[in-house]
Amino acid sequence: MKLAKDIMTKKVITVAPDTKVEEIAEILSKNNISGVPVVNENNEVVGIVSEGDLIYKDKKLHMPSFVQILGGIIFLESMKAFEKELKKIIGYKAEDIMEKHVITVTEDTPIDEIATIMIEKRINRVPVVRKSKLVGIVTRADIVKTLVK
Repeated sequence: MKLAKDIMTKKVITVAPDTKVEEIAEILSKNNISGVPVVNENNEVVGIVSEGDLIYKDKKLHMPSFVQILGGIIFLESMKAFEKELKKIIGYKAEDIMEKHVITVTEDTPIDEIATIMIEKRINRVPVVRKSKLVGIVTRADIVKTLVK
């Protein structure tokens, strides 16, 4: 059974939390990749930015539904969700737009488990960590390549 360490990309392109959105877009485009891990100064994964996060800036802002009663406003939708959406739209650094809840695996995670995670969580890449430090990344393309071999 193949493991993450057998198929992962070891030279991972990463960005820092303070990397500007325009620079991230250029990195993705230039390297023909669809996402990058965001790492801190200790090489720990603190987030991930995907193409989806970048195109969020062009998304039409959805205003929460509300009703007015006796001069007051009652929101019918979560204001937290609205605030998160607004922050992503106006964000200009990785830390503003990144997904902070990153699912990671270890080098010894079997490929079938990684594939299951990707499908169930609807994600395209999984950072591989050793003692909380980034050592690689497995993408859907990496898993597809194993089917060909």
